[in-house]
Amino acid sequence: MRAKWAAIFDWDGVILDSSRHHEQSWERLAREEGKVLPDGHFLRGFGRRNVEIMRDLLGWSDDPEEIQRLSLRKEELYREVVEDWGIQALPGVAVWMQRLQHSGIPCAIGSSTEQKNVQLGLRLLGLESYFQTAVTAEHVQRGKPAPDVFLEAARRLEADPRRSVVFEDAPSGVEAARAAGMRVVGVTTTHPGGHLEGVDREVARLDDLSVEELSCWFVRPA
Repeated sequence: MRAKWAAIFDWDGVILDSSRHHEQSWERLAREEGKVLPDGHFLRGFGRRNVEIMRDLLGWSDDPEEIQRLSLRKEELYREVVEDWGIQALPGVAVWMQRLQHSGIPCAIGSSTEQKNVQLGLRLLGLESYFQTAVTAEHVQRGKPAPDVFLEAARRLEADPRRSVVFEDAPSGVEAARAAGMRVVGVTTTHPGGHLEGVDREVARLDDLSVEELSCWFVRPA
């Protein structure tokens, strides 16, 4: 008998290949605002909320209203890029989601991006039916590496955090999942193999996994 557990997915870099789109939206915003983007800013900020990137990493502003204005504009630009360029799910995502659905594993999204971005991506990719809920930047006070987004996703799924698996590609997300008391599968889309510390399993693509393998993590010994 399969052990029941819940699956919680980061969005960018785990479900869809959006790094080029986000990087382009940061560059467009910087040009509009006359701001400077230091070398390596994108990877350092990957997986974190805009407010933390703009305030703590880029030092653009510490005024909440100004950061909110810039953040909303950045995400508008991102959606424009997605509409212009199109977007694709990462290899193996559709197969893995079908396996989870067939096995009755409840699934949620737990992401630092905006809800509108997730809604647009799900519509364009045709993946709406696989996820019961999505928790995004607007739904929590603290972003990753705080555990809030994953704990809220588990709450909405009525799942025990200790019987939940997070799928992540960024160190801040792995740290958040661990703080939530969850198991973690690292996906090596943005960080090469061996660079995601603290994961239980590491894969290049999600369909390298089997439901049975992860279910074994939650089987109590006789």
